[in-house]
Amino acid sequence: MTTNGGFQPVFCTIVPPHVLDKLARNEDPALSRPARRSLEHDAYQRTHRRLTTVIGAPAVAAPAGAVADQPHRTIYDAGHQQDLPGTKVREEGAEPGADATVNRAYTGLGATFELYLKAYGRNSIDGEGLPLDATVHFGEGYDNAFWNGEQMVFGDGDNEIFLDFTIPVDVIGHELTHGVTQHTANLAYFGQSGALNESVSDVFGSLIKQYALGQSAAEADWLIGAGLLAPRVTGTALRSMKAPGTAYDDDVLGKDPQPATMEDYVRTGRDNGGVHINSGIPNHAFYLVATAIGGNAWERAGQIWYDVLTGGELKQDAEFTDFATLTVQAARERYGSGDELQAVQKAWEQVGVRTL
Repeated sequence: MTTNGGFQPVFCTIVPPHVLDKLARNEDPALSRPARRSLEHDAYQRTHRRLTTVIGAPAVAAPAGAVADQPHRTIYDAGHQQDLPGTKVREEGAEPGADATVNRAYTGLGATFELYLKAYGRNSIDGEGLPLDATVHFGEGYDNAFWNGEQMVFGDGDNEIFLDFTIPVDVIGHELTHGVTQHTANLAYFGQSGALNESVSDVFGSLIKQYALGQSAAEADWLIGAGLLAPRVTGTALRSMKAPGTAYDDDVLGKDPQPATMEDYVRTGRDNGGVHINSGIPNHAFYLVATAIGGNAWERAGQIWYDVLTGGELKQDAEFTDFATLTVQAARERYGSGDELQAVQKAWEQVGVRTL
């Protein structure tokens, strides 16, 4: 349950609109047409979500017979149409089928559920066993994945710039974490609070990947969306938490615009005030905390971030300073004045965010 009032209409995509805007203006129809269709899909879904949302989170109970503390996953196939959810193709407990996209979506939902349950004792997205629904093969060459407030949706990509959006498990974890944020702090999706919303999803998306792979903070690549970019793209991922601004530098996509510190903070009216851009700053702060503490990042560093997200003190319109201050408090309350607290304080200082 959120302590911050009614739930806002939520529509969060993994690929920023400014990236699709650039592709839509490309002279090559193989690049521009899928991007335009994707932007049209996103605009429709965003408007639909806003018009159909009522006050309060969607109340979806686990079905009769569902096992407590176990995921309840259902995968649907949109058949390259835009109608949701589509045709049911796999449900909880069913064996893998021939469609690799369906299987990856199912596995990714499970990996997300497991990280939240095993690391933080959270039973699904809402903490109360919310069923996890996902639709694959959405639209024609759809260049995105999104959480619409109730379920996950994955496009197949255009195979020119983007591949299948179920390939990176951190993309799945990222989008589902928007649901966790929706049910907890409910951070407003604009400006610094929106950048925090995106950053929290990147943080836990990365932790879900690290947990699934059994990687320590030192072993992790700290990339978001590795494996998503097609071979023709000069880049490794959508974003880098280790080195924001270095994920790609491509003649079609342009250069990764994320800053790592407040010195390069981007002021813009696009992308809801740069939510996918300035999220690089708190992303980098978490990377610095996790690597300074060492070990498994989902343990102490992740626990601090989770405590802040779910603690009830994070305001909907929180700015970076507010979030940073709460992480310092959470580190002190849980771990005292040891290495964890010092790592948190130093990380925010390094990225230029002050704490109160």
